[in-house]
Amino acid sequence: MEQLELNPRITAAVSRVNLKSVRDVLCVSGPDLQRLTGLSHSDVQQLLTAAATACRRHPPTSALLLHRGDCRWFKSGLRLSVGCPVLDELLRGGLPVGGITELSGESGAGKTQLALQLCLSVQYPTQYRGLDSGAVYICTEDSFPIRRLQQLIGGQSALRANVPQSLISSRRFSDHVYIEHAADLDSLQECLSRRVPLLLARGQVRLLVVDSVAALFRSEFQASDWLERSKQLLSFSSKLQHLSLEFRTPVLCINQVTDVFSSSDDSLGVSPLSSGVSPALGLLWANQVTVRLMMRRLQGTVVRGNQSSVLRRLEVAFAPHLARDGRDAAVWTEGVRGVLPA
Repeated sequence: MEQLELNPRITAAVSRVNLKSVRDVLCVSGPDLQRLTGLSHSDVQQLLTAAATACRRHPPTSALLLHRGDCRWFKSGLRLSVGCPVLDELLRGGLPVGGITELSGESGAGKTQLALQLCLSVQYPTQYRGLDSGAVYICTEDSFPIRRLQQLIGGQSALRANVPQSLISSRRFSDHVYIEHAADLDSLQECLSRRVPLLLARGQVRLLVVDSVAALFRSEFQASDWLERSKQLLSFSSKLQHLSLEFRTPVLCINQVTDVFSSSDDSLGVSPLSSGVSPALGLLWANQVTVRLMMRRLQGTVVRGNQSSVLRRLEVAFAPHLARDGRDAAVWTEGVRGVLPA
């Protein structure tokens, strides 16, 4: 393994279990490292901190992309609006049209709500900060929420007051959301290798959503299969990045969360601004992500007319072009809207 500034006892324990590189360390969770190596919690904490520091010395894939000549999309400032001025302000216009944007959060935080909203927003002309095309939505665990999509379509006039009513009425939104289901990694790779590229090449879609990225990688691998899981995860992320760059397409990956193992070093944005959870799949996956967003439920409730909503918060965990900040939001019948301070 690369030279890390560690106690020789920790280094020896890592070598015994055949962890040969920093990447190998980062693709194993903290509890699994404890079990595999027999090290204490504090020893594993030191190991992960040292590995993360070494990782920062070598720019991750997502960072390297920003310096490549084929990433003019990022410098161009082209963004996909989320359909809400408050949230667009947080994201400086919306999702970048290249690279992987991850949206993490606990169940019920509003991740799928925002993803569905983006599937409609992408269909607007560029003058309304859409991409004038459709979306492909890959479900890996739950069935596609078609009823909620239809409800959001019916609420577009209320959500998008800046768009002429005649333009909204003329759109057949549901015809341009292509739904795929992937029950295992093989079917997911098949989808990304064959059907999605065909839709992109024909210009039928300009947004790719995977909901969720963690589901298959958590269910198909045991802790002892960390090496194979790491290979599959890198292959998956490489395919997403290739599709995004080749077709100048935003990629949104919804992710699950896990309990925070350590909060001593969060300079990689593994944890949100304030929460007891962090995105699943560890630092190996984090290094493949260009923008990491998190949604969480707050304690308060907001009321508007005859509707009420649990307060949410959308936060920027890391992004090369965004400040680490957040905005409160609520989920209404017509969609997700930012909530301004009273």
